[in-house]
Amino acid sequence: MPDSRYSDLDRPPLSQASLNRALVRPGSLWTGVTVVESTGSTNADLAEAARSGAPAGTVLVAEAQRSGRGRLGRAWSAPPRSGLTFSVLLRPQVPVAAQGWLSLLYGVSAASAIRRLAEVDVGLKWPNDLLIGERKLAGILAERADDAVVIGMGLNVTLKTSELPVATATSLGIEQAACLDRDPLLRAVLRELESHYREWTEAGGDADASGLRPAYLASSATIGRLVRVELPGDRSLTGLATGIDGSGHLQVEADGERHTLSAGDVVHVRPADL
Repeated sequence: MPDSRYSDLDRPPLSQASLNRALVRPGSLWTGVTVVESTGSTNADLAEAARSGAPAGTVLVAEAQRSGRGRLGRAWSAPPRSGLTFSVLLRPQVPVAAQGWLSLLYGVSAASAIRRLAEVDVGLKWPNDLLIGERKLAGILAERADDAVVIGMGLNVTLKTSELPVATATSLGIEQAACLDRDPLLRAVLRELESHYREWTEAGGDADASGLRPAYLASSATIGRLVRVELPGDRSLTGLATGIDGSGHLQVEADGERHTLSAGDVVHVRPADL
């Protein structure tokens, strides 16, 4: 049975029933986990569900994603069951100005969970990448859908070097991580996300009162680095990344001025690259 979901024993399927038993319980943030064999984009599917009234805490996991997207519309693909591709639906009751922290909160949660289970050193590149060294392990994409926010993540788990979509990526398998089992990895990420999200929402979206900003800065691979930020309109800015403001925006010192950036593609650079 070459098409069986059990044909690749190195990449077993996820169990929707097991995930729901582990994660969905009274008082939990998570209200339901659906696992599908394949879809175009978990973010797009969940955004459509959000507009149709799906509850906060809905989780959609795809064993394969045909039209995965990163920031700036970049394509991202991987063999079936070689990673974790999933999205969550949130309806945060905090000021809209504070919701820029959501993708950073997700990054903090995922990095913490992966460090604990996989025993690898994960850093965060603003605004949405998880790195091991300077190689991309995972990407995060947050999108608004009416009054909801859908956040998706693609985490490379067992991809081999020959399967990486870009040469600058990596996977837990390549990094010889302690855990390559997608089930406990997914559970750990969602539990960490629930914990950080509750603290943040209880603090009214205040990143300092909830401890989110110091947690992010402690994991940041960007702050304190020389960066080049590719901006909309074919512009770029090169300077020192100095901090994150109250809305989750990156602060960069360049030419004697402080620039606050809400969006942009960050490249970590060395003086020799200038």
